[in-house]
Formats: sequence, structure tokens, C-alpha cells
Amino acid sequence: MTSLTGRAALVTGAGIGIGQAIAIELARQGARVAVHYGGSAAGAGETVARIEALGRDGFTIQGDLRVVADCERVVDEAVERFGRLDILVNNAGVTRAQSLAETTEALFDEMFDLNVKGYFFCARQAARALERSGNGVIINISSVHGRLGSPNHVAYAATKGAVTGLTQTLAIELAPRGIRVNAIGPGVIEVPRYFGWPGYTREAMGSRIPLDRVGLPPDIATVAAFLASDDAGYLTGQVIYVDGGLTTRMGSL
Repeated sequence: MTSLTGRAALVTGAGIGIGQAIAIELARQGARVAVHYGGSAAGAGETVARIEALGRDGFTIQGDLRVVADCERVVDEAVERFGRLDILVNNAGVTRAQSLAETTEALFDEMFDLNVKGYFFCARQAARALERSGNGVIINISSVHGRLGSPNHVAYAATKGAVTGLTQTLAIELAPRGIRVNAIGPGVIEVPRYFGWPGYTREAMGSRIPLDRVGLPPDIATVAAFLASDDAGYLTGQVIYVDGGLTTRMGSL
């Protein structure tokens, strides 16, 4: 893979799980990484410690990405610290297992504010710096829930469907400015929140996946590093499903 040495990245929601793994993998490939977190200061600190152990520069930024002013500030702090921004990974998000009847307006708004609005305004604020980079990349973390039907995830699935539209439209609009935009759709990934839902066990979910196992955060991180690299220089507007083959099967998740 082409090295990311000299490049600067911002990864949102990088204090835990997929975001943490992506931040560490980008650093492993040579990037300096701004580690955003919403509430997990300890997790973000651990991410930075692991980045620094690789000999790379990393620092934390706290912000509530449901708030436009915080989206703008977080991006600006990353640009100010590194003097540039080459890679934006929109990963911070929230999900709840709620049926249609159980989904309140407040919960619906919370998910759209973070999962969609936060992505949009981070991308908007980062676009100028990414254009100056001459090699700018935006990677949006979506989900197989945006493609497959899934009971009790109606609002979350709607946000991830919106991420697909956002990714494809940004790819068209930003291509003339030298910015590539792609998304990753993780499948069933080994993160703490996933297996707290009724019926969602490693065994039950793994048995539905052609590769016969659930995924791990590094499975997503290595794809993110590829998309950020020059090796993916002709790839834009795509959603890459990293799911062990789950989306090749018909039916719901």
C-alpha cells in the first residue's frame, strides 16, 4: 500500500471501536492523526498513546458533532495543529435498537443530527483544506443497515441510507476540487454495543455470514487506509461493504 507519510487526518469518534482502529491504522501507514471524541476522553487518550507509540503525532479534540459550531471548530483545530488536512474520516455516530412505534422524535433527531448532519458539516468545513492538500479524501462510515432491511433499526437504517446519498453526491461535487469521497459499510463488527441487543450474539450473527465469523475493527481500518491512499486514486463515490459477504445474501439482517 502507498504510504500515508506526511499526510494529516481527522477521525471522528476515534475513542473506541472502529474509529479507534482506523486512527491507529492511518498512523501505522504514516499519517498524523487528530483524534476526535464526544464523551470518551479516556478512550481517545488511549488512541493517541497508541499513535505516539508508532512514532506518529496525534492529539485529541472534544466536540459534540450534533452542533454545527462544534463540527467547524473540530475541523479547524485539526488544520491549525497540522497546518493541513488530507484525510477526513466521518465515523462518529449513534444507534439504538428501537421499533417504529418506540422511536421518539427526540431519538430520531439525535441519530440524524450525529449520523448525517455531523458528517455533512464536517465535510463542508474540511473541504477547503482538503482542496489545498491536492490529494484530499473523505471516508464516511456507513453500515449494511443502510442496504439491508433490519427490524427495530428503522431510524438508524434511514441515517445510513442518507450517508450513501451524501457520499455519492459529495463525490460528484468535490471531484473537480481534487477530493475523493467514498464510504465503508461495515457488517457485524465486534464492538461492545452490538452484542447487547436481543438476539445479537456472536454465534447467531456469525452463522449468517458466508465467512462464518463476525468482523473486527481492524477489518474496517485496513480498508479505510487503502481508500485514503494513492492506491485508491481512481475510486470515488463508492460504498464498500466490509461484511464477510453478508450483503450477498437475500433477506434482512
